[in-house]
Amino acid sequence: MSQWWQLTVVLFITLVLCIGAYTQRAVFKNADNFFYDLLLQTTAAGNVSSRITIIDIDETSLSAVGQWPWPRYLLAKLVKELFDNQPAAMGLDILLPEPDRSSLKNIQLQFRKDFALNLGFTGVPPAMQDNDLYLAHIFRQADIVGARYFYFDHFNKKASPLRVPFDVVDKSGCLNANQAEGVLTNTPQIETALKYTGFLNSQSDMDGLLRSTPLLISLKGQTFTNLSLSTFLKAHNVKKLEVLENFFGLYIKADKYKIPITRDGYLHMRFSGPGRAHKFIGAADILNQNYSPADIQGKILFIGSSATGLNDIHHTVFDPSYPGLEIHAAILSSIYENRQVIKPIWSHAFISGGLMFTGILMMFLLFFSASPMVLLAGTMVWGSILLISSLLCFIKISVFISPVLPFILTVFTFVFTSFVRFTGARKASFAWFKKLAQAQQFTIKTIVGLVETRDPETGQHIVRTQKYARALVVHLKKSGLFPDILTDDYIETLYHASPLHDIGKVGIPDRILLKPGKLTDEEFEIMKTHSSIGRDTLQRTGRNDQGNYFLKMGALIAGSHHERWDGKGYPDGLCGENIPLCGRIMAICDVYDALISKRCYKPAFSHEKAMNIILVGRGSMFDPQFIDGFFAIEDTIKLIAARHKDL
Repeated sequence: MSQWWQLTVVLFITLVLCIGAYTQRAVFKNADNFFYDLLLQTTAAGNVSSRITIIDIDETSLSAVGQWPWPRYLLAKLVKELFDNQPAAMGLDILLPEPDRSSLKNIQLQFRKDFALNLGFTGVPPAMQDNDLYLAHIFRQADIVGARYFYFDHFNKKASPLRVPFDVVDKSGCLNANQAEGVLTNTPQIETALKYTGFLNSQSDMDGLLRSTPLLISLKGQTFTNLSLSTFLKAHNVKKLEVLENFFGLYIKADKYKIPITRDGYLHMRFSGPGRAHKFIGAADILNQNYSPADIQGKILFIGSSATGLNDIHHTVFDPSYPGLEIHAAILSSIYENRQVIKPIWSHAFISGGLMFTGILMMFLLFFSASPMVLLAGTMVWGSILLISSLLCFIKISVFISPVLPFILTVFTFVFTSFVRFTGARKASFAWFKKLAQAQQFTIKTIVGLVETRDPETGQHIVRTQKYARALVVHLKKSGLFPDILTDDYIETLYHASPLHDIGKVGIPDRILLKPGKLTDEEFEIMKTHSSIGRDTLQRTGRNDQGNYFLKMGALIAGSHHERWDGKGYPDGLCGENIPLCGRIMAICDVYDALISKRCYKPAFSHEKAMNIILVGRGSMFDPQFIDGFFAIEDTIKLIAARHKDL
């Protein structure tokens, strides 16, 4: 029945994980992302494409000019300088939606509006009076790829027709790119001059890490491309894109390259390491002609700014401040280096199937492996297969299939089963221990009964002294005495071992043990040996079981309960605190019960008389602290004596 209950739990957890894997709940997705990040870090080769150069309007470049945004004529000068070196393509990671206020034309308009002054400029060509027109002219000449930004939360009040730079044909019939509501574009002069454009949108995951970015976005039935993809297509003179489908899912066919994407048009990023791994050239160095033309000629250029103040940074698995400008370079590097990550469209179903197989396998191990080592070995082997196969797929063919949920199920089953088996084994062990304790008590009673058959006058003496001892030691513990010794285990052991105090009487001859009158001095000396006989017998037995605390305490009680506080007792003449604590306790209980019991050599004394005799022995026969405790529980002592009096 226990195994069937365990199988039910494992089956339930398997179904829960299957549903989670298929529906991609946040907690399950986070688990997959953790392993994905680990694989990225483990397999990072540090390789980036040498075909890409980043032109960075960095802190030094901004300091040289002293403002941002730059005047459009300065940006035009930068683009013209680059274009003269014949790059393969240029992508501008800068959006210019407002007119340049530093244009002479705009300055004239502002002064006319604010001060009613008509400014005139002499010696300035008409083309240089409007920076936006001049920049548009340079952009048209350089055939640069400009930027756009799509909105998903509001739309344009005045929609303007957008030029679609590339023809995107969905031959798979499965593309469902995100639908934008509006778009932010450059000024009309600049937008008109741009033959090629690409959007700048990117999207971090819920935990703030950038793992994927959209390559395709739709607006009003038209599909637009990311700036990085647009620049790549321009460099390869590709006008038409085809979205196709293979065994793993959708991909973009561009020239000879295949770019895997998700159904909503996203590319899974594969960073090679921290930021600034690509070739960076400062914009100020370009303007000052302090660069190598070989770093520009035939390269794909991305122009933008990584300046900290502009806050265009992303948190990646390698770098919390990865430059947004370098994201475009990282995308193209993964394309050129053929290191693009593929997450198959069937991965969720495959993982769910893997979970079911894992659940069945672990249930089989649970049902048929009685040995913990077999279960452990099976868990380790299957867990290793899951992790290693996923790692090999990622390294060899860049396919990511998360093993996390099947691995969690494997580990959970092992831990759960081990816990249940441990609990069951502990319960069985406790039951066995209980039976052993019962057998031990039965043995004690048998031995004590044997003693009583040889000394019938003891009657209920054994029971009464046992209960006196426990009552006294419980009181001492409550009084705060001997806190390091009087533990619950000590009290319980004392209670069970106290009946052994007179076990040595078995070795006393009948002529002495059963003598009806007073013993002679010689006979009394023989009678006194019952303490050492009992102690030595129990010690010999205990040597074969070093962990048996019960026998050790029994030996101490048997050998010391006739010792006196003043050192005049027997068999060893111990005194004071040299006498074991259990022996001191048993001495009081044994003497008191002997006093109130009838013997062949004396009548039974009253409780009061017995207590007076006990009191007289305070500090001579008995430990004073224990005598005080014995008197403190006097009512309990009387009650025990009355309940278990001899018949």
